[in-house]
Amino acid sequence: MTNNILDQKWSVGSLLGFAFPTMVMMIFMGLYTIVDTIFVARFVNTDALSAINMICPMINVTVGLGTMMATGGNAIISREMGAGEYQAAKEDFSLLILTGAVVGFLILLIGIIWKDEIIYGLGASDLLFPYCESYLMTLLLFIPANVLQTLFSNLFVTAGKPGLGFGLSFLAGVANIVLDYVFISMLGLGIRGAALGTGFGYLIPTAAGLVYFSRGKGTLSFTRPRLKWAVIRESCFNGSSEMIGQLASAVTTFLFNKTMMNLLGEDGVAAITIMIYSQFLLNALYIGYSMGIAPVIGFNYGNRNGVRQKRVFSISMKFIAAASLLVFSISMFGGPCILGLFAEDTSRVYEIADNGFRIFSFSFLFCGLNIFTSASFTALSNGKVSAILSFLRTFVLLAGHILLLPRILGINGVWLAVPLAEAIMSVVSMGCLACYRKREGCFVMSDGENGM
Repeated sequence: MTNNILDQKWSVGSLLGFAFPTMVMMIFMGLYTIVDTIFVARFVNTDALSAINMICPMINVTVGLGTMMATGGNAIISREMGAGEYQAAKEDFSLLILTGAVVGFLILLIGIIWKDEIIYGLGASDLLFPYCESYLMTLLLFIPANVLQTLFSNLFVTAGKPGLGFGLSFLAGVANIVLDYVFISMLGLGIRGAALGTGFGYLIPTAAGLVYFSRGKGTLSFTRPRLKWAVIRESCFNGSSEMIGQLASAVTTFLFNKTMMNLLGEDGVAAITIMIYSQFLLNALYIGYSMGIAPVIGFNYGNRNGVRQKRVFSISMKFIAAASLLVFSISMFGGPCILGLFAEDTSRVYEIADNGFRIFSFSFLFCGLNIFTSASFTALSNGKVSAILSFLRTFVLLAGHILLLPRILGINGVWLAVPLAEAIMSVVSMGCLACYRKREGCFVMSDGENGM
């Protein structure tokens, strides 16, 4: 097999160009996600906004399962492609898609059967319960599509079609925004309309992925899968850091909601909702870059090209440093504009969020390195280290700070929890990169192949 886009000498321009569609895709996903919540905050009310954040942990788990299989499977598939085993790559790809569909339908059934227990278990008050129920029961219908679109969005990059993944995400985002306006503003469906808009957005990449990979063209396509439990296990293990990351997001969102409900009530939950969704948007650049170059790292690992791997990591570290400064500056100076999209500047919700945003912004100086480091170990099929890093960053540091700091500092402890956890974790990330650079043969900060 020849002309594989992953098999090339990478320069700054070509590597950023390859990752660019995924970065833009993630930024756009952040934009349309934040627009979704803006519609709810403006056309329904901030209690409905709080309800979305209450249900968010359930969605985190769903996305985590899809991302786990996608990133873990991507490491296997790109490695097989790098070794020239293209038929095995197609079989394993088909098996992962089928597995994702089964997982999605199981989540749908669980959600329908135990909806009340889930909603109250997530900390909803009686005031928020009707909003939570409407949102969850509608969105559950689209959960299988959510899992599949997560898989396809990642694996379009592995198939050498990052532009197609971006185009579909862009189309899904536009459809979501338009449908939000139609369902929420024009038809008055409230928070149920927001769930419908999101759900139909899931269907677009899912349908397109099923059609594209059914054509039998390109480096990846559907074929008769072989049931290989080892592949499913390795995919889940390799991608366990991403699952831990999403599961930790679910846990930390739950802890944030519970803490803010105790300190400031429903308005406090609305304020932390604005913060969390703003963080997703501002982190999109790091996440998109890490996702975008993961197949390159996996391919070079598969064909044992250490020189190109060193070059990729050298460029990446410089990019992450520059992006961190950029995102931090945007968050510091553009925070009031972002908050103003959700709430009137005279409202209590705005006042609560505004007081914390400047403290929260310091997290963006450190989280890019942490996101990239964890994703890199996943791409190198070192799921153990990646999972440990994700677990330490989220379950230990972030969750620990959320539980501890508000007891000492009150509401300021809530805002300080994320920056402090990310700062400590960045030291650990740098230590892991230094420790593993000789063993893995790719973490040497040199330019390797010539040419910028």
